[in-house]
Amino acid sequence: MSTTRSDPAQSREILRLAVPAFLALVAEPLFLLADSAIIGHLGTAQLAGLGVASATLITAANIFVFLAYGTTSIVARQIGAGSQRGALEAGIDGTWLAVGLGAATAVAVAVAAAPLCRLFGASDAAIGYAATYLRISALGIPAMLVALAATGVLRGLQDTRTPLAASVAGFSSNILLNLLFVFGFGWGIAGSAWGTVFAQTGMATALVTVLVRHARAAGAGLHPHPGRVLRAALTGIPLLVRTLALRAILLVTTWVAAGLGDVPLASHQVAATVWSFLAFALDALAIAAQALTGRALGAGDVGAARAATTTMVRWGMWGGTVLGVLLLAVHSVLPSVFTTDPAVRATLAAALVVVALGQPLSGFVFVVDGVLIGAGDGRWLAKAMAATLVLYLPLAIWVHVSSGDLMAGGAPHAVAILWVVFTAFMAIRACFFWWRIRGDDWAVTGAAR
Repeated sequence: MSTTRSDPAQSREILRLAVPAFLALVAEPLFLLADSAIIGHLGTAQLAGLGVASATLITAANIFVFLAYGTTSIVARQIGAGSQRGALEAGIDGTWLAVGLGAATAVAVAVAAAPLCRLFGASDAAIGYAATYLRISALGIPAMLVALAATGVLRGLQDTRTPLAASVAGFSSNILLNLLFVFGFGWGIAGSAWGTVFAQTGMATALVTVLVRHARAAGAGLHPHPGRVLRAALTGIPLLVRTLALRAILLVTTWVAAGLGDVPLASHQVAATVWSFLAFALDALAIAAQALTGRALGAGDVGAARAATTTMVRWGMWGGTVLGVLLLAVHSVLPSVFTTDPAVRATLAAALVVVALGQPLSGFVFVVDGVLIGAGDGRWLAKAMAATLVLYLPLAIWVHVSSGDLMAGGAPHAVAILWVVFTAFMAIRACFFWWRIRGDDWAVTGAAR
């Protein structure tokens, strides 16, 4: 039976979840932007090295984003079905899974830091800085994954305020630590990496403390249950495939930028960070979509899920339009915040124009992605993202093969073309998503999909 809700009530519920989620999500890219600004003033090679290292580090952590997204969906469905204890036990299982995956990933990334960085084909100077940053930052991967899992549980519980508090505290301390270590102690790019590790560890500790308090109040066990942890891992496989395909697209794009030279790579690093900042801003609605869709379908209310989807898609596209206009207004002055190199500034300004024009499309894509994750539609998402990767690769390879001709027109021209191609990737995703939400196959009801 469908529940009828007034539009104002629905809007208030979306805002209750989305506003704190927005502030928490933009805290992370703001921290990355601060990192870029701090390291950018050390030199172009250091900034290019950060581009390589951050792409690798974020990939190593974000391929496990199902720890947050999948957990949000599962916990929200349990809440919708009226099982608080079941929701928290599922969340605890996901957190233990994060511990194991984080430890294994940290060792692998630290040991293979230099070879991984060389894969991008950047200059020797950039690779040296990248390997240093990556080797140290790998120590923070377990904390990153635990924070992902705990955040997912809290979002599923319809609590986006606690992750906000942890994010603001964590990323604020990170900026202060980076300034102290990089400039105060003179540690250079290594100081930025250490600041990141300490801040991430503090965030994870705070979030787990809150999660443990919730679990004890609901009578949920805190010890790992091997069978349930294994089921949590198997449930996350489709989202893992989806995320691997997405990260492959982002890594290929960075690889293409590295092949253009240090100036294009440094410019791409900052442009990609700005894009991520805007993506996280729009993703606030996707977080609300995950929580509300999971809860509605868990309660058997398809009507509420569809009504919320319509509202959030509309808000997402308008939000993308506003963000795009704001970025266009500052695209020529923003580069000076990140670098003193005139060539990097000019190239970055050209890239930001393309980033701005693609924001309305991003608003649609991120919201629908959140709806389908909240619905537990992981298998379809995995297939769609794999198909998107296959369609995107020829475009990226064309840019790589044509790098000489593109650079003949200047670095700004080459990087702008690269970002036009990247925007085409978002258009491909949008087509797949539009087709999916037209039907009803994604709206499966019940406590578990």
